[in-house]
Amino acid sequence: MSKRVAIDGNRSIAEGVRLAGAQVVAAYPITPQTPMVEKVADFINEGRLDAKYIAVESEHSALTAVVGAALVGTRVFTATAGAGLALMHEIIGVASGNRLPIVMGVANRALPSPWSLQTDHSDSMAEKDMGWIQLYASNCQEALDYTLLAYRIGEEVRLPVMVCIDGFFLTHTTEVVELPEQEDVDRFLPDYKRGDIYLDPDNPMTINQLNSADTFTEIKYSHNEALNEVINIFPAAAKEFEDIFNRKYSLCKDVDCEDADVVIITLGSSSGTARKVAQEMSSSGKKIGSLQVSCFRPFPKKEVIEKLKGAKSVAVIDRSWALGTDGPLSQEIKSALYSANMNIPVYDFVAGLGGRDLSEKTIRNVVDKTIELNSKDEKVLYPIWIDTKKEVK
Repeated sequence: MSKRVAIDGNRSIAEGVRLAGAQVVAAYPITPQTPMVEKVADFINEGRLDAKYIAVESEHSALTAVVGAALVGTRVFTATAGAGLALMHEIIGVASGNRLPIVMGVANRALPSPWSLQTDHSDSMAEKDMGWIQLYASNCQEALDYTLLAYRIGEEVRLPVMVCIDGFFLTHTTEVVELPEQEDVDRFLPDYKRGDIYLDPDNPMTINQLNSADTFTEIKYSHNEALNEVINIFPAAAKEFEDIFNRKYSLCKDVDCEDADVVIITLGSSSGTARKVAQEMSSSGKKIGSLQVSCFRPFPKKEVIEKLKGAKSVAVIDRSWALGTDGPLSQEIKSALYSANMNIPVYDFVAGLGGRDLSEKTIRNVVDKTIELNSKDEKVLYPIWIDTKKEVK
């Protein structure tokens, strides 16, 4: 039997780490992630998690430490946000290129400049093509559950996973969460097996050595194949998760997309708001659907194509600036539809940057603007910054 507890998103991921039985944790404090690893440290201090906590001098060092721990065959965890994730950039590639199933909580925070403590997805989107699995939670329950799924899937394909939660909107928001029993988690997530390749003083080897052009492409190809395999593994793992915990997850969650006049596509905490707006607008005569992309890397093209095949138009809300081009979520949607020869108009909206609220009003404006543009068959080459105050220069 699970129990219902009131906890925030930071605590939700920390509970997932405790239940997963991480063995080595290294992290450096940064707003709004700090309470996440503070809670993990509390669990270790209280004897509720048998793990080694390494206090390091930077985020670069934090990821380096868990890379080393993963190389000797332990289940590991780290966490960061914003500029901390950017500081990890060099080691992000080391972790994924060496096929290490590290789980990292990312409390999404805007990258500078200007400096901001608040959320958007510019930090994780800057690392989107580095070979990590990326999961985006829309609420605190998903934050916990995706942490467990991250360990299960990451260890199966031997790749690291970012569990992304919007800073403050989820990290510091308290919700009622179903906290699983340890015995149920143990059924879903068996003890970590380190595999055949690991560092051992009695059997020394070289790891991450200088490579040549003769094999570099082949190594990256193998990495890409493993990453794409997540598309096949996720549904099976999610079905087993549902059987044990009675909560259903998928690569992307659709509501009323079939034959919709507009489908709103989102990542993260705005997804629940988008669903509510879509349902309310549909009840007033417009047929509006919503699509929450839960797994951004690898991107679930086939699933997106299937969900959107009957839509008349698509409104993508990118909570990330991609200056000079389309937002990253919009690029993926357009690529998926193009590959399937689906001539559905896609309108890209940039909104919710630097912690600005993606309110019901903003999302309604997105839908109304999409209907207006589509009725005129108007082509838009660049994203529409829907909530920009015109007086700001």
